[in-house]
Amino acid sequence: MNSEINEKPLVSVIIPVYNTEKYLAEAIESVLAQTYQPIELIVVDDGSTDGSAAVARRYLPRLTYFYQANAGTSAARNKGLQAAHGEFYAFLDADDTWLENKLAVQHAAFQADPLLDIAFGHVEQFYSPELGEDFRRRVYCPQDWKPGYMSTAMLVKREAFWKVGLFDPRVLIGEEMDWYLRAQEVGLRMVMLPDLVYRRRLHENNKGLRMKNLQSQRARVMKAALDRRRKAAGGREEAPGSD
Repeated sequence: MNSEINEKPLVSVIIPVYNTEKYLAEAIESVLAQTYQPIELIVVDDGSTDGSAAVARRYLPRLTYFYQANAGTSAARNKGLQAAHGEFYAFLDADDTWLENKLAVQHAAFQADPLLDIAFGHVEQFYSPELGEDFRRRVYCPQDWKPGYMSTAMLVKREAFWKVGLFDPRVLIGEEMDWYLRAQEVGLRMVMLPDLVYRRRLHENNKGLRMKNLQSQRARVMKAALDRRRKAAGGREEAPGSD
């Protein structure tokens, strides 16, 4: 069994955490319970003021823990990436969970297609059990699985990731969309698997709810991507009057 594990590539898993002590243990446990091994788990504390640090430290030395002053999810992921040693990268938010075969089914896709750069899977959203009816009336939870074109539902080769580059720390809302659009632009080979791999928790402190005033950043991310594509297309146009 050990020799079989050692033959498989190391996956570096990065969890950024900001004031999610209630949910962090479930996220960590869902990584440690993966049927795929070996895994390197890195938790980056983005300036939490609650008990998140204590929760993470309970799992030492099964994970590596870093602390930084609050700078956002992108900056926290980037800090984890700088310490990562794996041949593959994967990301999980501190309030969400993976299914236990998440990495296994995605790694199998790379074995089936050695030219693959990124494998995505499907996501299921759910109400956190402690929530009351008021929240459930205010916030919609889709019943069906959705294709997860997001970092938390992907497995990416290390060399493919660096063709795109780090997450943009200036983007506090829509950073995953920004990275995905840049991945498309550099021509990474992607697949969306039919499997459910990721469960996204809906709760009172979701970043999208907490930072409603920054939702316009998503539109700016889309505009920047369109501008880059127009510029690239313009650079390939023939000059007027050319043969």
